[in-house]
Amino acid sequence: MSQAPTAPVLQITGLRKTVPGGRTLFDGLHMHLHPGEIVAVMGESGAGKSSLLNLVAGLDLPDAGSIAVQGQDLAHFDDDARTTLRRDHIGFVFQAFHILPHLSLAQNVALPLVLAGQGGPGALARAQDMLEAVGLGGRGLDYAAQLSGGELQRIAIARALVHRPALILADEPTGNLDPETAERILELFARTVRQSAVAALIVTHSERAAAVADRVLVLTARGLHAHHGG
Repeated sequence: MSQAPTAPVLQITGLRKTVPGGRTLFDGLHMHLHPGEIVAVMGESGAGKSSLLNLVAGLDLPDAGSIAVQGQDLAHFDDDARTTLRRDHIGFVFQAFHILPHLSLAQNVALPLVLAGQGGPGALARAQDMLEAVGLGGRGLDYAAQLSGGELQRIAIARALVHRPALILADEPTGNLDPETAERILELFARTVRQSAVAALIVTHSERAAAVADRVLVLTARGLHAHHGG
């Protein structure tokens, strides 16, 4: 007997967003994202890729349409509930890494657990497990100043996954890395995400970054469309 399909982690329906001045970034945007699936969204600068991530994270509100994370429509959440959703169910990977220089690497990775009230030895043990997973198992007591850009992004990936979120949002995750390092980080990101059965949404202008995704979509003012390469 075949397994029933899993419910989507992320369901976007009929999304519209305008910006000050009345310009429509996109309208009629639909998308779904399932556990263990990586979707890349490409588009020209100014197309609204980062705005889309902000909407999915509940940092901004759409003009029309709905966004549901794990079956829960964000329109029904107040600011506190959206903050809790981000803390407990979403991991973030940024182009600029955002590693705190005054904390050790293990403390940086454990930070989402601490913010969720799950600090202590258990949090550091989980952080060490994630450092092992990204190939930095012996570096927990080091600090950001001792790391290369690629290593810093490995820390960011470990931190994004440490609290076992349902959804990872990645904004140009290899934008600050040289091509060879970016290739290794993208392979690591894809492997770690799939092993964790997390859904991941990457926004990028890079064909190389998009290549690790299961599906690649192009964001236009008329919505999301399948990308056919080139």
